[in-house]
Amino acid sequence: MPSPSSSPNIVLIVADNLGWGELGCYGGGALRGAPTPNIDALAKQGLLLQNFNVESDCVPTRSALMSGRHPIRTGCLQSVPPGLPQGLTRREITLAQLLSARGYATAHYGKWHLGDVPGRFPSDRGFDEWYGIPRTTDESQFTSTVGFDPSVVELPWIMRGRSGEPSEGVKVYDLEARRQIDADLVDMSIGFMRRQREAGKPFFLYLPLVHLHFPTLPHAEFAGRTGAGDFADSMVEMDHRVGQVVRALDEMGAAEDTLLIFCSDNGPEFRAPYRGTAGPWSGTYHTAMEGSLRVPFIARWPGRIAPGRVSNEIVHVTDLFTTLAGVAGAELPQDRPIDGVDQLPFLLGEQEKSAREGFPFYIKNELRAVKWRDWKLHFYWEPEVNEGKGKLESPYLFNTTRDPKETTDVLVYNTWVLGPVLKLVKAFQDSFARHPNTPPGQLDD
Repeated sequence: MPSPSSSPNIVLIVADNLGWGELGCYGGGALRGAPTPNIDALAKQGLLLQNFNVESDCVPTRSALMSGRHPIRTGCLQSVPPGLPQGLTRREITLAQLLSARGYATAHYGKWHLGDVPGRFPSDRGFDEWYGIPRTTDESQFTSTVGFDPSVVELPWIMRGRSGEPSEGVKVYDLEARRQIDADLVDMSIGFMRRQREAGKPFFLYLPLVHLHFPTLPHAEFAGRTGAGDFADSMVEMDHRVGQVVRALDEMGAAEDTLLIFCSDNGPEFRAPYRGTAGPWSGTYHTAMEGSLRVPFIARWPGRIAPGRVSNEIVHVTDLFTTLAGVAGAELPQDRPIDGVDQLPFLLGEQEKSAREGFPFYIKNELRAVKWRDWKLHFYWEPEVNEGKGKLESPYLFNTTRDPKETTDVLVYNTWVLGPVLKLVKAFQDSFARHPNTPPGQLDD
């Protein structure tokens, strides 16, 4: 095994709304009309997690990743319209800030969704450079919509920026730009990696792709490729884009110096005709079902992470903040709760078990569910988006190993599970008194 670099490169590719069951290595691929040979090969080269968990939708997950804190703490509860306060306040310390302070070159290419006003763009929050969309992908439909009025809603823009300089609009984000953007993001990412490699500087590349968020439209070179429609064509394109990044790392001789992670930010799309799948799990994003929480996660680090490993241990998106900070040798903030735990020993195979047993799951400011070991306790019941019973008089308990579809409440036979689960909840909520949560829409000082 080669001796590890003290400052290994970090490449974090995050797909948008890629469900657990879409990829070939998760049981999808050709079965979905869209073979994914590049990502499948990547899984064989490293670690595939079957129980990697995220938040309910785009903003909460991205804030959890960048801050290492549950969104209920940071006020990043859900996305809001453009021009209104949203995203991470400047009080939050981002992963990019920690890595930049350690001498890393940092770049963001893709979807930000953590602030669309000066002071909150990626280049204001620890990234040396950025290019992409400040908010979300459905805005690409605006200019094609009957009745759209740019006098009352600002045009959606693809933007760019550099640290210390104002961010600026590059071009209107319309449906044509939607089809092209992932190709551009990957070209820029590869150029960034090559520049830093030649300069001998460690780099952190954050590449939050636009696929497969609706409208799920493929690049012109992939349109009609599968014969199974736009969604399948887009999945094949996404697989190709990931393959481009992996090949570039290999060709520049940087693979063994680079921890590469590929994951998704949310469960599958549920809007026809762009409907995705979570495989054996029920539900889509915007719910507390396993299909919302569990998404793909693959990590490759040749010589450090053993190839072909698969694990069903629980890992949470906040853990990326703590783990990647540790990889870079950065110290965590000590003046606030950090919910992420260091999973590097687990990822490297130095320990078989994850460093966590569970976590609370909020949607907005409501505690919807708690995962703990093989158990899931629901306080609200919403198996499908916008179709729920509201708060339950008595919570539902499921064993996710025996009942992956979450169909049979077994609380009456297993009330003992309430003990450790409610202790976890109490410890988490008690910390709110010591460290008050940031309210949604909080302005910066």
